[in-house]
Amino acid sequence: MLRNIALQASKAARFVPRSTGVLHSARAFSASTAVLNEHASLPSLHTFTEEEQMLRDAVRKFATDVVGPKVREMDENEMMDPSVISGLFEQGLMGIETSADHNGAESSFTSAIIAIEELARIDPSVSVLCDVHNTLVNTVIRKYGTKEQQDKWLPQLAESKLGSFCLSESASGSDAFALQTRARKEGDSWILNGSKMWITNSWEAEVFLIFANVDPSKGYKGITCFVATKDMGIQIAKKEQKLGIRASSTCTLNFDDLKIPAENVIGGEGKGYKMAIEILNEGRIGIAAQMLGLAQGAFDKAVPYTYQREQFGQPIGTFQGMAFQIAQAAIDLETARLLTYNAARLKEEGKAFTREAAMAKYHASVVAQRVSGQAIEWAGGVGFTRETGIEKFWRDSKIVSRHFAVPYCVGLLMIEYRAPSTKAHLIFNCRLSRSSSRRSILKAILRFIVTHFIVLKNEFALGGDNAKTNASLD
Repeated sequence: MLRNIALQASKAARFVPRSTGVLHSARAFSASTAVLNEHASLPSLHTFTEEEQMLRDAVRKFATDVVGPKVREMDENEMMDPSVISGLFEQGLMGIETSADHNGAESSFTSAIIAIEELARIDPSVSVLCDVHNTLVNTVIRKYGTKEQQDKWLPQLAESKLGSFCLSESASGSDAFALQTRARKEGDSWILNGSKMWITNSWEAEVFLIFANVDPSKGYKGITCFVATKDMGIQIAKKEQKLGIRASSTCTLNFDDLKIPAENVIGGEGKGYKMAIEILNEGRIGIAAQMLGLAQGAFDKAVPYTYQREQFGQPIGTFQGMAFQIAQAAIDLETARLLTYNAARLKEEGKAFTREAAMAKYHASVVAQRVSGQAIEWAGGVGFTRETGIEKFWRDSKIVSRHFAVPYCVGLLMIEYRAPSTKAHLIFNCRLSRSSSRRSILKAILRFIVTHFIVLKNEFALGGDNAKTNASLD
């Protein structure tokens, strides 16, 4: 669009009569100045409301003072400290977008993203707990629940009860609609049978959103969302021992004739698939914020060390080779931050954000793994030890291989570009099971890289205005 405007302006300038050239130039300058003044009032992506900035300061203080001293102990014990969870509730961080009528903070979506980012700078395990609770569990009930359901569940979720989002199964990861958990109607109740895997927050959670199929003959259109509590009979079959985010619980859940009241269906029968698509699109922005905060945390720990550690009579951070790496990492962090904030603002404005959310998640994930890995190298032998906590950021960054599928499988994402005389469909449809062969994974990665660059090339060629995005699940 900007190219077209510039072209039209150029053509208009060529046809200005000589006699009026000076007057025309003066008017054009005056108009341009007015436009510039108008644009000067538009906010940048680093512009936050007073409330958002106050929230950032408060969360940073809480993360540093309360979470920080417990990070290593929680990681070693692979258990979230109950005082941290209660602290999140006391700080109002478990109902950020929830209305004041339901005892929430009634803040913006960007506020939730800021909180997730700031927590991840200190401990990504705490960040993911807060993220899943806010952007998935609360959002589902807030957007799709009836007034009665909102009045019942949102105050509890804002004040004291942790939530868990139960979608993934052993055969239903990237292909989320292949889930096998079944629900059958018996009188005024639903009876659920099946199991879920890789469920975050499930060890500590008291409220669970469970996706099950009420009519397999309808395929994914039979998927329905139920809200249940642990005391209804949800069984924790296994708690995973993980490489990273160890304090964040990840469990396998079993449902054996789990009885749930019919009134606990969220959004209506068969609407679970639509809810999952929309919610996970938002969730990708939360994952991007986690990875952004993680990368920033590793950067903040490692860089000061490079100016304390001296070799050959000077701080190692002042060597040109090291300075280049640090500068590139700072650039990568900024690009990830801009992509993340842009997706968040688009979502708030009610504009299409699916593609931007996927881009933010993918890029922030790559940056997190790269920067946290480099941070270990910058700190040398000390970085390899657990004492500094730098190596934990790298271990935690690997979780992105599980969050909403691997980075190379950012979605069953179709990006359709339309030009006046051409139409190109670029489809990256990658369904990788956990048992995929190395060869198939490498092929998928290569296909993604090729598609990725073609997409960007077409985007720049078309100016971005002709892009239309349709997306489904990771």
